[in-house]
Amino acid sequence: MGMQQAQPGQPQPPIWTSMVIPALLLVVFYFALIRPQQKRQKQQAELLKAVKSGDKILTNSGIIATVVTVKEKSLTIRSADAKFEISKSAVAEITERGGASSES
Repeated sequence: MGMQQAQPGQPQPPIWTSMVIPALLLVVFYFALIRPQQKRQKQQAELLKAVKSGDKILTNSGIIATVVTVKEKSLTIRSADAKFEISKSAVAEITERGGASSES
């Protein structure tokens, strides 16, 4: 009726041609989502290694504080009159380097 059947004289296309589009989608998915996430994780790890006493930081929850002490997996911070111990992973960014603010 409306469906066309493969003619006996027509060769079937090779199986690899049906795999080209899914392979291209995987490549695009990798460069659009996975690679940027890995880059962000690497930048976050470098940021956490660079945190030191006296730095002003912003936490993921929005607290702006000064780092008092740095431990292996946590930080002691002071914000206004409160003192907290937080996980290093809660640091969103370092807003100001401690001590001298010399920029080179």
